[in-house]
Amino acid sequence: MSPNFSTILYRRVAGVAVLLACLSCAGLAQEAAVVKPGLFVPDVAIEPVAPASVSAPESTTQHGFWDRENILLFAGVAGMSSADFSITNANIKSGGRELDPAARVFGTSTAGLATNFAAETAGVVGISYLFHKTGHHKLERMASVVNISASTFAVAYDLVHKTK
Repeated sequence: MSPNFSTILYRRVAGVAVLLACLSCAGLAQEAAVVKPGLFVPDVAIEPVAPASVSAPESTTQHGFWDRENILLFAGVAGMSSADFSITNANIKSGGRELDPAARVFGTSTAGLATNFAAETAGVVGISYLFHKTGHHKLERMASVVNISASTFAVAYDLVHKTK
């Protein structure tokens, strides 16, 4: 039995919802970190002090984009995308059909399906790089984790509903 359209749509919508929730939480966290002048007025009179040059503290979370953790995460993304491709391709060849509307365009041939999964993997790396360059290092890693989770779910679902 192959998955129906609503199941595939639900899986995609859930993935987008998780990503948007992560983005909004990161935005709120950064908004809360902003200290606005004049909000704290002490009860004790304090002598004015000459302003010192203030520099941002060095972040201990800075890392290179191609560090060990990202390499392992990207290998996981590529591995799960490969597993998803092979199982989906086998299901299509044995009479199943691609129910994901975005991948259905490419699912008419093995090369098209492989292109779809390769583009998905490249997209995850690109999104991670965008998060890295904008300083969102937790989201940088989360993009890979969300994709690995979604691909793992897709592989498990395809194995359970494998066409004979």
